[in-house]
Amino acid sequence: QLQASGGGSVQAGGCLKLSCAASRIITSEFVSSRMAWYRQAPGKQRDLVAERTSGGSTNYQDSVKGRFTISRDNAKKTVYLQMNSLEPEDTAVYYCNVVTRTRDYWGRGTLVTVSS
Repeated sequence: QLQASGGGSVQAGGCLKLSCAASRIITSEFVSSRMAWYRQAPGKQRDLVAERTSGGSTNYQDSVKGRFTISRDNAKKTVYLQMNSLEPEDTAVYYCNVVTRTRDYWGRGTLVTVSS
């Protein structure tokens, strides 16, 4: 139900913008949902990178603060993750997550590779 895109390979210091389209979630549920991006590096657990709560507040993993920004476009029902100043440690598969009042949605993941 979520289509993530925007991953790719970049050099350290570069930027990428991930998108997550929630076309199958009705708009009224989307606008009141919690949205988040997680990532999973090879051999590691899946960790929360950024979230935007239903109340509008945002939280970030310490390692990405000041570099990543989560945002949403309610009209397009899309969640974004702008990633700047990328580091090799940011290499991972990134997953979007949307939690509505009734369901927890996950995307398939998009690979981000940052080379030094």
